[in-house]
Amino acid sequence: MENTIEKKAGTKREPRTCNRTELALRYNPNLTASAARKRLAAWIARHPTLVSELRMAGFDERQRTYTPRQVAIIMEALGEP
Repeated sequence: MENTIEKKAGTKREPRTCNRTELALRYNPNLTASAARKRLAAWIARHPTLVSELRMAGFDERQRTYTPRQVAIIMEALGEP
């Protein structure tokens, strides 16, 4: 699994630290912050391997910020927002 995300132009950029709300709103821009967080959490929970990969990367359900590695894992599993 790579630590970079490919942009549409083919260049790569490093994912950055991102709080839960910010990332959730990137995936669900038309929802309220609360609804977007709940939807992203549901997508993560339903993904067959995402939760275990995130836990291996140090994820804890109580944390408020995703590390760059965790953001990369989420984007790889769900696609770029």
